[in-house]
Amino acid sequence: MRVLGRVARHEGRVCVSLALWLARRAQGTAGGRAFGYARGQGATMVALVFVCVVETVGVSVLLRDMPTADDVLLVLDVYTVLLVIGLHAACVVRPHVLTGDALRVRYGAHVDLRIPLDAISAVRRETRSTHEPAPGALDLAVGSQTSLTLELAEPVVHLTLLGRRKDVSVVRLHADDPGGLVQALTRP
Repeated sequence: MRVLGRVARHEGRVCVSLALWLARRAQGTAGGRAFGYARGQGATMVALVFVCVVETVGVSVLLRDMPTADDVLLVLDVYTVLLVIGLHAACVVRPHVLTGDALRVRYGAHVDLRIPLDAISAVRRETRSTHEPAPGALDLAVGSQTSLTLELAEPVVHLTLLGRRKDVSVVRLHADDPGGLVQALTRP
């Protein structure tokens, strides 16, 4: 039951993100400097929405003689299209945020990790396109790529989407302006 609650909250955050995206508002950036990361996935998300729409039309044509099944699948397909758009919207309206005492690393509606600045021991601009799962590492790739690596002096706790605790000592993330984020993090 706890898992269903977490998934429902995630779906709610995706829907709120869609509304914020339509209103051209960011979430949780007050008092800090925002660093976007969604630019690298825009074309992929548009292609995915296009494929979902084509699939919706194709299924509708195949099921035209079965109106009940057609109606049920139409509702599911429209929800899927809205969900895909909402996932991209969540990445747009929930950027990474640098405040005076922490870096808030986010990925859409399902990752929101607050890293105190004094816990960051090293930051480097490092473009990586391969990410082997490793203990203590959190990889937040966009378009299968990360552009920054943060090494932490002490682990921080990351809660996964389903509520599992994970101690993280290395965070690899993507930023549209990795040089600007590195400069902002290393500035005294």
